[in-house]
Amino acid sequence: MHRDENKWYGTTILAVRKEGKAVIIGDGQVSVGDTIMKGNAKKIRKLSNSDIVAGFAGSTADALTLFERLEAKLEEYRGQLTRACVELAKDWRTDRYLRKLEAMLIVADKDVTLVLTGNGDVLEPEGNVVAIGSGGNYALSAAKALIDIKGLTALDIATKSMNIAADICVYTNHNFTIEEIGKK
Repeated sequence: MHRDENKWYGTTILAVRKEGKAVIIGDGQVSVGDTIMKGNAKKIRKLSNSDIVAGFAGSTADALTLFERLEAKLEEYRGQLTRACVELAKDWRTDRYLRKLEAMLIVADKDVTLVLTGNGDVLEPEGNVVAIGSGGNYALSAAKALIDIKGLTALDIATKSMNIAADICVYTNHNFTIEEIGKK
């Protein structure tokens, strides 16, 4: 596979939900072609008074625009994550400016994890794990293999899976940002 040397790569975002907790973890690598431009990017953040966690793959400026729009929708729909995401996806798909944004989001609250795309998709993953980005398939495969192991928490699974992805994917590093929400 040939990669465009001017295109930015290097994101792995993974969400794991287990036993009332949701974890979103992301690596910190940003690459242009075969050059690592930054190793400590923060691609995960809390939204809406820390009740919601979001991670992104794609253009940083585009993702930040989407985070702002999602927060406005969350305010408009009084924290109802699914409703806010559906409304954002409608806007993203139909608005001339938003349609050009190149990013994907994973968002989670205490009850649901969703993936949002510029195609108008709002997807709730099966199996309590989902991943996006360059190393997403590596992290997803590892998390699916670990999800049913007794004694492993959502945080354990997310961390082990991202370490596996970082060991395999040249566009993923071991500098993680982790956010966890759910039962205390």
